[in-house]
Amino acid sequence: MKKYTIQNDPFVVPTTDGKVIKEHFGLASDGNANISIAHMKAPAGWSEPFQTPEFDEYTFIISGKKQFIIGDETIVLEAGQSIRIEKNTRVQYSNPFTEVCEYIAICMPAFSIDSVNREDL
Repeated sequence: MKKYTIQNDPFVVPTTDGKVIKEHFGLASDGNANISIAHMKAPAGWSEPFQTPEFDEYTFIISGKKQFIIGDETIVLEAGQSIRIEKNTRVQYSNPFTEVCEYIAICMPAFSIDSVNREDL
């Protein structure tokens, strides 16, 4: 029995905001509820509503910049930097900059629309 899985066909999450989300492992791609790993590209000017996820989220920036508003603090990460945001933390993700931000997001347990708890705009 194989003790590894190579992902050649990630699940492309449908979006309406120009963001490209390719989930390699997680609920949508292989049914794994413990972890999700996604390759993301957020276009310039992109933003999401505030959310309070029920999962820890790790973000590693490949290129560009990404903004995080956590409480009353605004944090900007650049290529090569990473962050861990603990579950049940209110956060807003955005890319108010002029270039695409490419990054990897890892959620534990896996991302689910039911556990992200996005606020209405």
